[in-house]
Amino acid sequence: MGHKTLTVSEEAYNALTELKLERESFTEVILRLTRKKRQGDLLEYVRSLEPDPEFASILDGVVKERETIQLNSPEME
Repeated sequence: MGHKTLTVSEEAYNALTELKLERESFTEVILRLTRKKRQGDLLEYVRSLEPDPEFASILDGVVKERETIQLNSPEME
């Protein structure tokens, strides 16, 4: 694997250092952060879809079903 030299500001270096996990290289930090960004989230994905009445109906049913679920809290003595 080849290597490239990057120049970053002191502020950027400090930010990466703070995000760096124990025994993690700066390359691994950058890849972890950029992968997370590329993956996006579910809401972004749903917003990118064309309108789909069947999907909307299924999702509406799931939401309505979840509204009927009651969770019981354990009683504290």
